Amino acid sequence: MRTPLKTALRLCAGAVLCLTLQAATLTEAAPAAQATARTADVAAAAAADPAYRLLVFSRTAGFRHSSIDEGITALRDLGAANGFTVDATEDPQAFTTANLARYRAVAFLSTTGDVLGPAQQTAFEQYLGAGGGYVGIHAAADTEYDWPFYEGLAGALFQSHPAIQQATVEVEDRAHDATAHLGGTWQRTDEWYNYRTNPRTTAHVLASLDESSYSGGSMSGDHPIAWCKDYAGGRAFYTGGGHTEESYADPVFRRHLLGGIRWAAGTTQADCRPETGYTPLFDGTGTTGWKQAGPGGFTLADGTLTSHGGLGLLWYDAREITGDYSLKLDWKASGDDNSGVFVGFPSSDDPWSAVNNGYEIQIDATDAADRTTGAVYGFQSADLPARDAALNPPGEWNTYEIRVTGERLELFLNGRRINDFTNTDPARSLRQGHIGLQNHGDGDEVAFRNIRIKQAGTPSDPRTGEVRGVGGKCLDVADAGTADGTRVQLWTCNGTGAQRWSVAGDGSLRVLGKCLDVSGGGSADGTRVQLWTCNGTGAQKWSAQSDGSVRNPQSGKCLDASGGTWNDGTPVHLWTCHSGPNQKWTLP
Repeated sequence: MRTPLKTALRLCAGAVLCLTLQAATLTEAAPAAQATARTADVAAAAAADPAYRLLVFSRTAGFRHSSIDEGITALRDLGAANGFTVDATEDPQAFTTANLARYRAVAFLSTTGDVLGPAQQTAFEQYLGAGGGYVGIHAAADTEYDWPFYEGLAGALFQSHPAIQQATVEVEDRAHDATAHLGGTWQRTDEWYNYRTNPRTTAHVLASLDESSYSGGSMSGDHPIAWCKDYAGGRAFYTGGGHTEESYADPVFRRHLLGGIRWAAGTTQADCRPETGYTPLFDGTGTTGWKQAGPGGFTLADGTLTSHGGLGLLWYDAREITGDYSLKLDWKASGDDNSGVFVGFPSSDDPWSAVNNGYEIQIDATDAADRTTGAVYGFQSADLPARDAALNPPGEWNTYEIRVTGERLELFLNGRRINDFTNTDPARSLRQGHIGLQNHGDGDEVAFRNIRIKQAGTPSDPRTGEVRGVGGKCLDVADAGTADGTRVQLWTCNGTGAQRWSVAGDGSLRVLGKCLDVSGGGSADGTRVQLWTCNGTGAQKWSAQSDGSVRNPQSGKCLDASGGTWNDGTPVHLWTCHSGPNQKWTLP
């Protein structure tokens, strides 16, 4: 536990001990050391996961890739080394509700054409709705052109490809387990697909192609090649690599596949929400605009800042952050380590200024509840069950989003909201100040990557997460159903796709690919609120009110949990707005 050190920092203002703070150092590792570290990272096996099963489906109704056998062998090898069992099939009859329930994820390995019939498609949609995982490899994007659900699942479909050649892959996300082992760029030889649409607005892009590095790219310079997304209640990962037999003997590509499988299977967490409009504050190439206060410092190597010594603070002094904003950064603890992200403090070369005048978002999984990972240090604990479900263990990367709206701070860990704090101290302000990274002390090694910000006025990404109501229960789709008219109810929060709602820009609330809907566009008290195909009508518009209620403007009435006991399964309906707890909701 590190509480005494942090308490000392809070209390030592003006003490003689405080005068011993020394100038800190920012050191840069040699390129050879960076390369060695990356090689070791590639070779290392993933953290031990619970045993699970992966179904590999490789049926082709069009072109058949000669690398399919090598792909199956590689996936079996990965399974043997990492605790999952691989079943390979080309039989569409494997796609039944009962059989799919045996698998944590299903990999479409260079499938082509129309490979599933209507019954199998329905079973697979239900499997995703219940939280299943999808891994698409290469020609999985050349599959099921007449099945809209699959196009959304894959993220984009094949259009064309040039000859096999080397290209530069630009790694956009180095926190996701599929790409964290890579450098900023990745030189690969493969068959590089062009896609009919750009998936960037609906998926989180992990890597893209530098179209100037090869011939035949046709996506106007924005060419995603690997991505992930939450979709219809499940998880979907796709990589465009894997055409050649040699790909599956490459340990770097194998580790890429393993990371996609682990995420799709739910054994590792990541922020896979679409991301646009962010500006880098630290992109890995240097620390221009940053300044160290206090002792210790950070080592810069392989695009990563790693803390050493302390107590000190590396803070962004290039400009003050004002107004509403979203700050994102990736971080990794080596073990039982301590650090934090500070926001809202004034310009100062004294690290105590951040402590005494700002707020710290803590990183330390073993401290007290209000001083542990996800806490607003000393002020408010995280939602610990939500934090624990979203947190990757030491040695793996995590992503924070710190979202400031007025004096409200929402904290998202790997895409899931785990804290919602409001500043009430008139001497502090979340909307004005600097940001900084703490180097806590000897033995505390925490690494940071890809620090970026989006400020008010930049186009917003969809807000996605739980809708919490009375008794802390969540707005839930009964049995994760997707049929029009499916009941919407209260249920104990469980992190499944049936409770993962998106607040869309058109005023709708979306889940499992459909919308929260007032039956028949009615306005009478007790009118059923249900799931329905999104249609843009007033029956599907919702507006959050300052008193915590959620109103349907067309009817002038509120989303209401029926009755007065509010157990699991309590349906929601429309009702005259009042101040009762059953009309109070917290949106993502």
